[in-house]
Amino acid sequence: MTRYIPGFADRAVPRYTSYPTAAEFTPGVGYRQQAGALGALAPGMPVSLYVHIPYCREICFYCACNTGRIGAPERLERYVDTVMREASLMAEHARARVVSMHFGGGSPNALAPSQFDRLVAHLRTIFACTSNPEIAVELDPRTLDRPYAEALARAGVTRASLGVQTFAPHIQAAIGRLQPYERVFEAVGDLRHAGIGRLSFDLMYGLPHQSIGDLEETISAALRLQPDRISMFGYAHVPSVQPRQRAIDANMLPNGETRFAQSELAFSLLTHAGFSPIGFDHFARPRDPLAQAAATGRLKRNFQGFTDEPGQAVLGLGASAISQFEGLLIQNHKHEGAYRKAIMAGDLAGCRGVVRTADDRMRGQAIERLLCDGAVDLEAIASEYGRRPQAFASALSRLVELEQAGLVEKNGWTLRLTGLGRPYARLAASAFDSARDGSVGQFSRAI
Repeated sequence: MTRYIPGFADRAVPRYTSYPTAAEFTPGVGYRQQAGALGALAPGMPVSLYVHIPYCREICFYCACNTGRIGAPERLERYVDTVMREASLMAEHARARVVSMHFGGGSPNALAPSQFDRLVAHLRTIFACTSNPEIAVELDPRTLDRPYAEALARAGVTRASLGVQTFAPHIQAAIGRLQPYERVFEAVGDLRHAGIGRLSFDLMYGLPHQSIGDLEETISAALRLQPDRISMFGYAHVPSVQPRQRAIDANMLPNGETRFAQSELAFSLLTHAGFSPIGFDHFARPRDPLAQAAATGRLKRNFQGFTDEPGQAVLGLGASAISQFEGLLIQNHKHEGAYRKAIMAGDLAGCRGVVRTADDRMRGQAIERLLCDGAVDLEAIASEYGRRPQAFASALSRLVELEQAGLVEKNGWTLRLTGLGRPYARLAASAFDSARDGSVGQFSRAI
């Protein structure tokens, strides 16, 4: 059994899709370091591509992603041309082998089918790729039809993630995303008819006007469509960071205790339906590669969340995309104008980031294993970096409060989340974050 502990559940902490987090990125790290990291990749090293499409046909109030309305049609054509040029610049530096591609946004299906196909074909040509790389794409069901699904299949897409969020009409109105169940049902059918059978749904709790019953009905409806994976995200209301969220009345958001109950209801319903829990907010059917990766200790965490990607680095393409290397995290210019200007000048687009020290990598590995596995062998990790486990002493001292509450337990230098502590994984992980000094910053609640 778990329980709501206000002082812990309501604390704001990072989601730890990287370490150091993006909050520590600085403009002192840019395209020169990015080029050096690309050139340092070993020949044939397996890497993944992340391609960011920062456009949507309609903008939702809740969304904190870097995205905007399409505007003039030629804007998309110009953007695709720029991404293709960026890919060519990257390929000049890197001799790695692409094993997977992920298209995120925004909404990648904001592109015309011909634009998407042209972009994928260029990436396959300009990079050395495996014969059948996994190609995953995030989709807005509202603008997906059968011809588009067939175009995605022809381009080689093997997995699709649908932004569902909620099926409750009154909540959809409150978050600016009107999307009837029938529309999602048709999108699922179109994708499966085209041969894209690996489907994921994004759902949310903590939304305005959302009750326990609303969430239960949404999960029930989602299960009828039989996705392979479900991501259950807690809405993070940060209007000071994302102005579009000001359209959401904060007074209509569930309180902390209700958010916790919603999160636990989702866990109960999805595991009862046969899904394996993956980390703290993903679920997958036991035979899905993500569940198998979790069961065998191969689960990873990056800016796409929990993943089974085989790549040893992630090359980010497009405005605001983040590249992840062992010793470097680097983000492209966020605004399309600055991004395009850099690429057209013949430079890479990285403009802010952080060089990862050995201590960063060690702490990052501890955080990743705790979030992915629910346990971490600190002595083994310290040994990999030529350190003694006492290097983690300060982190463990910060966990005393959680240990006394029964959320974590220590056995020598092994740390484990208890059953009671499972929902508090991010809070436990924050103990290893040297940049967090007790100030909350602009982060989402722990639960």
